[in-house]
Amino acid sequence: MQGVDTFLQNNKNWASKLKTEDPTYFALMAESQQPELLWIGCSDSRVPAEIVVGAKPGEMFIHRNIANQVIATDFNCLSVIQYAVNVLKVKHIVVCGHYNCGGVRAALSKQNSGLLITNKWLMHIKNVYRLYQEKIDAMPTEDLRVNKLVELNIVEQVHALSHTSIIQESWTKHNSPTLHGWVYDLSDGLINTLITINPDDEIHPIYQYIADES
Repeated sequence: MQGVDTFLQNNKNWASKLKTEDPTYFALMAESQQPELLWIGCSDSRVPAEIVVGAKPGEMFIHRNIANQVIATDFNCLSVIQYAVNVLKVKHIVVCGHYNCGGVRAALSKQNSGLLITNKWLMHIKNVYRLYQEKIDAMPTEDLRVNKLVELNIVEQVHALSHTSIIQESWTKHNSPTLHGWVYDLSDGLINTLITINPDDEIHPIYQYIADES
């Protein structure tokens, strides 16, 4: 296991290598960012967003939390979404979860008395389980039940994203961004698509945003 000093040295080596290859690299990077994509992923250390898709610095705007959730009262996540959509004008937003997610596995169990704050966060995933309990419980093993909930949670988070006024207003004004739900497989490093919602796709009427016409 690497210590903190090792990471600092790795940083120096990385910066030195890039400056050797392109002396203007950091000067240009410091001027602005123009990412095409916002990534909403899990905090799991095994799923580093840029690495698994081969992205370079500046190509992705990133938000991560336990089990890649989009919650209507999470102002941290909503602020990231608003900045990405309204200021950076991203064309795509990806919600990417992963199989064998520890947060999802914990949500399938009783609440842990030692994790009072985390319990509250996981309650949203428990709600997804309750919506699809019959389908999830039909899976023959615990691992398959976890992975089915992983997939369903990703789909629900993409829908939750589409229900925000931020996204719907941007769809109306700019016909963008497109929303994607992806799942990453830790066992082979591959990403699979679960859902795509385009700006002109219909969403349930009770979630539709009525714009202020004044």
